[in-house]
Amino acid sequence: MNETMIDRPARSEAASPLQIDLARRILERIKDSGWTVGTRVSVPDLARTFGVSRSPVSAALELLVAQGILSPFETRGLQLARDVADLDPEDILPSSPLEELYRRMMRERALGQLPQEVSEAELMPRYQVSRGIVRKLLLRFAAEGLVQRLPGHGWRFADTLVGEDAYRESYEFRMAVECAALRSPMFNAGPQQLAPVRRAHERILAIVSTGKTLIGGDEWFRINASFHEGLAACSGNRFLADAVRQQNNLRRLQESAGFEELPAERIEQSCREHLAILDAVEAGEIEWAEALLRQHLRQASEFASPQQRSI
Repeated sequence: MNETMIDRPARSEAASPLQIDLARRILERIKDSGWTVGTRVSVPDLARTFGVSRSPVSAALELLVAQGILSPFETRGLQLARDVADLDPEDILPSSPLEELYRRMMRERALGQLPQEVSEAELMPRYQVSRGIVRKLLLRFAAEGLVQRLPGHGWRFADTLVGEDAYRESYEFRMAVECAALRSPMFNAGPQQLAPVRRAHERILAIVSTGKTLIGGDEWFRINASFHEGLAACSGNRFLADAVRQQNNLRRLQESAGFEELPAERIEQSCREHLAILDAVEAGEIEWAEALLRQHLRQASEFASPQQRSI
């Protein structure tokens, strides 16, 4: 892989890696939300959802138009043009070389092939890219709380969840933080806030029930993380929400090497437990939801292997 390959846009001369990634995330959002053909697309809503300006959203939507996922509305704007329930985003919008290198670095760090402390000068020949590309990737890891800059050109990856003690401490922390989020006096989960999370879980259950299709590890991690982060976000407390997001990032960093090992029955069990918690939250039974969440995390901490705890 070289810098030319990384900077080469995919499927469109004007498409950047950011736009491709954003288009994939929008497509995943459409799937999780259960949109039907004809549903109108709101650029402002998507910009708020993903925390970006309208310009990259509009560019990402054009990629989806080019793939036949969206089409112009009769008057103005865009609408969903086809059923996307069974679409794999990877088939429609393959990962950019930059995204592939990001995942490779994460996987190698999880396997211990990439040391905890690295320098830009060491990474450039290792991945055959320029300092600018290396720095761009490290800054992305830094934004996710997975690496911090050292004096000079050095960088240090965050301590990962290696070993039983680290996993136990992580789950103890998660139980404290996620249950505290449910007890927050500002907690508010309206019907629409968690609806996409519920629909995503129901879709996964429907797939698992057929026994014919495997769920990709990346897809399940994303849906699983959206559940835990979604509940924390309803707390109205940004620090609780950030803490849950950071734990998910640490889990993704460590588990990226073995996430495909999750058995279908474990995913199904986790889905049903998540839905039971959502049922309690939507019924206003917060104490029961907290009890279910605590039990859910406790069982995960006792599960067979670190890779299979990811629920």
